[in-house]
Amino acid sequence: MTKQIKKLVSLPSRTGRHLQRYSEGFRHVVGCIPYRIRKNNDSPRIHETSIDDLEVLLISSQKSPRMMFPKGGWELDEDIELAASRETLEEAGVIGSLEDKLGEWIFKSNSQDTFNMGSMFPLFVTEELDVWPEKDVRQRVWMMVNEAREVCAHSWMKDALEAFVCQFTPQQRVEGHLVD
Repeated sequence: MTKQIKKLVSLPSRTGRHLQRYSEGFRHVVGCIPYRIRKNNDSPRIHETSIDDLEVLLISSQKSPRMMFPKGGWELDEDIELAASRETLEEAGVIGSLEDKLGEWIFKSNSQDTFNMGSMFPLFVTEELDVWPEKDVRQRVWMMVNEAREVCAHSWMKDALEAFVCQFTPQQRVEGHLVD
């Protein structure tokens, strides 16, 4: 899937809603909580990772400085994992390893008088791009989980962050990758 995602770097972001998924009156949106292990020169290469070692990536809205996790429409021609990875690349300019879905949340759209169903995934970031489709219209900021809890503009995304924090367990890692 990484090759599929990398091909999207030079393409403009998808726009319009003609390919969007809808069911039971909800528009389906998908997104990611991009994260990385904070680099600490004092820690050994192999260590127990805790939530205090994590940084998450938030992006600005296109229309305001409000911060949020990358998300967007799940389209008919893609599976949910590809859609989540695509939206994250388009909006945040990062690529990584997609992990198991955190859950689904129903929320009211800010721009429309409709309800959406959002699915969120953790994404362990393996590559941060210098150029990506929405680079000129968004800011991206790495921050600690506690700061993200404060600045994230959407309550449903804060709930997804809490789900991520609750399911995150300290594990042995070598340079960020899980070790069995």
